[in-house]
Amino acid sequence: MNSSPSKKARAVGINHIALEVADIEAALEFFGSLFELKLRGRHDNMAFIDLGDQFINLSAGRSQGPDTARHFGLVVDDREAVRRAVEAAGVKILPSQGLDFLDPWGNHVQVVEYQGIQFTKAPHILRGMAMEGLGKTQEALSELAQKGMVP
Repeated sequence: MNSSPSKKARAVGINHIALEVADIEAALEFFGSLFELKLRGRHDNMAFIDLGDQFINLSAGRSQGPDTARHFGLVVDDREAVRRAVEAAGVKILPSQGLDFLDPWGNHVQVVEYQGIQFTKAPHILRGMAMEGLGKTQEALSELAQKGMVP
């Protein structure tokens, strides 16, 4: 009998997130007012927003109240541009050190800037997204170096 634990799978990343919204068209219009969107596809009561090698799945049928601590971090190239768009849309910005807001359906969105975080897109993905010049701050590169993950 083998008493050693079996090998565990390793999580590699996140393929997509699913957000519940009341109305797909309204959600596409709302998020389109904040971000440049590319629609990956649609199916029944869902729409898929392309993020290069990842995506956001908008699903019709939100039934719970607004999120408080539960949120997702959306990576952007320019957080201040998002802040201006959120303010122009009249969306309430939540208290935080960065930029957090609730969408009209209660999904808590935390906006982080690509340059200052460890998350890294492969060069060929950035090229495919027409973002090949997007770099990292020295602090983010140092954090990656500490893990042996310098690009």
